[in-house]
Amino acid sequence: MKVKMKNPLAVAITFVICIASILLTLPHDVETFNYEFSEGHPWRYEQLIAPYEFKIMKSDTLIRHERDSALAHFAPFFNSAAGVGVQQINNFRADYAKGEFEGVPHVYIDHTIKLLEEVYGQGIIDNKAFEQVGKPGGAGIRVINGNSATSKAPEEFYSTRTAYQHLMSVEPEVYDHDVMAHMHLNNYLEPNLIYDSLRSQVAREELISSVAIITGSVQAGERIIDRGELITAEKYAILESLRKAHDNHENLTVNKGLVALGHAGLVLLFFGLLLVYLRLFRKYLLENRNTIYLMFFTITFFCVVSNVLVQLQFFSVYVIPFAMAPIFIRVFMDTRTAFMAHVVMVMTASLAVNTSYQFVLTELVAGLVAIYSLRDLTERAQLFKTAAYVALISVALGFVLELSQGIPLNGINTTWHYSVAINGIMLLFAYPLMYLIERLFGFTSSVTLIELSNINSPILRRMSKEAQGTFVHSMQVGNLAAEVADKIGAKVQLVRTGALYHDIGKMINPAFFTENQSSVNPHDSLTEERSAEIIISHVSEGLKLAEKNYLPKVIRDFILTHHGTSMARYFYIQACNKHGEENVDKALFTYPGKNPFTREQAILMMADSVEAASRSLQEYTEESISNLVNRIIDAQVAAGYFTECPITFRDISDAKRVFIDSLKTIYHTRIAYPDKKGEEAARTAAPAAGPQPAARIFGSNAWSWRKN
Repeated sequence: MKVKMKNPLAVAITFVICIASILLTLPHDVETFNYEFSEGHPWRYEQLIAPYEFKIMKSDTLIRHERDSALAHFAPFFNSAAGVGVQQINNFRADYAKGEFEGVPHVYIDHTIKLLEEVYGQGIIDNKAFEQVGKPGGAGIRVINGNSATSKAPEEFYSTRTAYQHLMSVEPEVYDHDVMAHMHLNNYLEPNLIYDSLRSQVAREELISSVAIITGSVQAGERIIDRGELITAEKYAILESLRKAHDNHENLTVNKGLVALGHAGLVLLFFGLLLVYLRLFRKYLLENRNTIYLMFFTITFFCVVSNVLVQLQFFSVYVIPFAMAPIFIRVFMDTRTAFMAHVVMVMTASLAVNTSYQFVLTELVAGLVAIYSLRDLTERAQLFKTAAYVALISVALGFVLELSQGIPLNGINTTWHYSVAINGIMLLFAYPLMYLIERLFGFTSSVTLIELSNINSPILRRMSKEAQGTFVHSMQVGNLAAEVADKIGAKVQLVRTGALYHDIGKMINPAFFTENQSSVNPHDSLTEERSAEIIISHVSEGLKLAEKNYLPKVIRDFILTHHGTSMARYFYIQACNKHGEENVDKALFTYPGKNPFTREQAILMMADSVEAASRSLQEYTEESISNLVNRIIDAQVAAGYFTECPITFRDISDAKRVFIDSLKTIYHTRIAYPDKKGEEAARTAAPAAGPQPAARIFGSNAWSWRKN
């Protein structure tokens, strides 16, 4: 079958945009160290070889600890201002001479001067500085006197506060505390040791720089670690050193253009394989550009998100619900296509994480679980179950994977499991997003079909009141078509819903269709051309009603194709008999619709004709039903109504058998109830009462128009 892609230019542009979006966000910079690892866990990637020589750096934590230990013994520098003490003591003597301390005995004055000389001799520093360097057991300070520096322990100098406390700590039996307080000694206490910020900062930096940050080196070509090998503290330091070397762009000399070219080749290969699959096994999907848009944009979106997440390093890539993509493709297309698209997406996304086998394995399994659990989406609860299945199996996979690599139970990476759990929660957003996708790309999900098949919907409820016979006919056609669809592997819910709406146009003129008539036939007063016009118009009127009620295109296609390009033969034959075939315009008796182009539409056409014609049978035997079914469907095949849809002769043969078996069940012969003795004679003697069975209004050819 030749593939006729609609608007190939738009599809080609979409292909280019998707490829470009992935490549632009993909980290081509080889200096970016895109490995995830932690101490005590196995290395999950291929064997890692040193690309160049680099130094083994101590961990930031170790360096910080060693520097803190060194600084704990650092003594800042203070300059001695000897004149401060002399000046304050002279001020005290001068105030005494002025009579400031009236009533204070001279012995107190001598004692206070002696104490001031003592504290200034030891040294006084600022209260704020004392809080940092005056703690017991600390490094103390170094006092600069000329060209030398003398170390002082915390107990060998004072702050202005501790100096005052020392002055006031007199023996109460010798010196009265109130007398000492009367002299306001705090006015004569001022720091005579001044912090030297410049010299202290230089000494501090020298001490920090003296802490070694390198413990060794790794030569170019040396094996660092292999897959499955446990990351010890030593290996962790080496890996972190390699990461820092990459980030510093020091020794790496690679052609980034070649890296980008390699990535472009891989992405083109993956997407090309998907197109080859569609060309070989799903040609009909290529004919609908919306399927290509959905497939490519879904894959691109998740790949771009993973690329950005890897570069920004906000979260782990495992929080991205990759399984959402195959869910959408499975619901709107089919299982095999969903799997192939998921494989392409995972392989493309893995480029950002250095093709981590754990990532590929986890996401492939998650996608398969999602596909298997959604064989046919019919209710919202299925998505909740799917999200739970994906999360649980992904967590279990990570658990057994780490056990298989020799990780003890107390060493399991719980952080990774949290990411997978978040992934499962985000998968729940597939349900609201599904409605958005339906609107954007023009698809119809099984959930929507089930909602449309609710007979309490306004349009179906109206049909059940205004055209009750048509409503019953549509229900019966839906049952027959669903049985056939299930038999040949077509979409059961789609054909059942389509059958409910295929004849809604009859609501405009319900009395002109046999199933809605009681005794009066309005066609008796009309010409054949006018009757045919009314009968045929139910297709166009149905399309108008469908658009007015916002029915999806896939349902409108059933209305358009359920008669195809067939004719209202009953009225055409009558016109030919009256006026001669050469005087009759066939176009006036021909339906304007298209012939079926899907298997479901072909099934509906067959079910519609068979169900309508079965009502005109004089007797319901296996032979009459079989002849009717074979005659109708063979005539449709001969007329070429199914040449544009992918239905096979085997499908048609299976459909015939299902129709025959179903009609035999519907019109089965009932057992005659016996009469009581004496009642039979009375019944046969009495005249027939009640209405007689209505004659077939249009004879043996009724099926050819009545189904219209």
